[in-house]
Amino acid sequence: MNTKKLTAILASSLLTISLAACGSGQSGTSGSNSGAAEKLTVIATANPHEIILNQAKPILLEKYNVNLEIIETEDYYTPNRAVSDGDADANYFQHVPFFDNEKKENGYKISNVAGIHIEPFGFYSRKYKSLDELPEGAHIITSNSVADHGRVLEILAKAGLITLKDGVDSLSATKEDIVDNPKKFDFSIEVNPEQLTNALDDPKADLVAINGNYAIGAGLKPSSDALLLEQADQTNPYVNIVAVQEGHENDAKVRALVEVLQSDDIRKFIESNWSDGSVIPAAK
Repeated sequence: MNTKKLTAILASSLLTISLAACGSGQSGTSGSNSGAAEKLTVIATANPHEIILNQAKPILLEKYNVNLEIIETEDYYTPNRAVSDGDADANYFQHVPFFDNEKKENGYKISNVAGIHIEPFGFYSRKYKSLDELPEGAHIITSNSVADHGRVLEILAKAGLITLKDGVDSLSATKEDIVDNPKKFDFSIEVNPEQLTNALDDPKADLVAINGNYAIGAGLKPSSDALLLEQADQTNPYVNIVAVQEGHENDAKVRALVEVLQSDDIRKFIESNWSDGSVIPAAK
């Protein structure tokens, strides 16, 4: 694979050429360091995904003779296409509802092979220090990713700021499911997920709902900076996963990656590196 070419394509959010497949066949690792290491390319967002992968990289090489090549991106919409097309072996950047929606909407041939961690979603403001200060008609800026809408609304509903229809599925709830909005919050402004931290500086922004990885990457500390933080535990449906092309779920190098990322060593690293709870290991 031409990594520089793929990186450029990811940066522009376009895959305009077809790259050679990454050799992700069943011939794989035996746990021995004899012979040339097998390459495994994984597309990931920087924080925390790339940090976790970098921690796993030497373990993969030493234990499985797999050379992990990480391609960093801040784009949410190209990695699944790249994996589906065989331009990368795997990606690690998304939660399950986003994955499910992407697969349904685009017909991608991708599989969820493992849940690794959870990032509690937070609401942040440059203007206010508490939710009580939010004025009537306050603008709450959200992601334009439909997969995030139900999550955002459920957090606000649990905080008593809005009320959703009885029986609505929180994973698929939309703004049309709001039946009570006492402060008449305005949800009309939506931006790409990677632009949410920049939206904090928008003069109209009273509150911004930000994905955990982007909050961390922007230097925010969810446990102390968020005015409202999702109560996440290891059963949270928004677990971040590793996805691969269909048919390659049991490739030796894929299974090696999953084993390392779900290992006690990586779990302990996550708990230590994000001891404030901004990233937590998922249940195996």
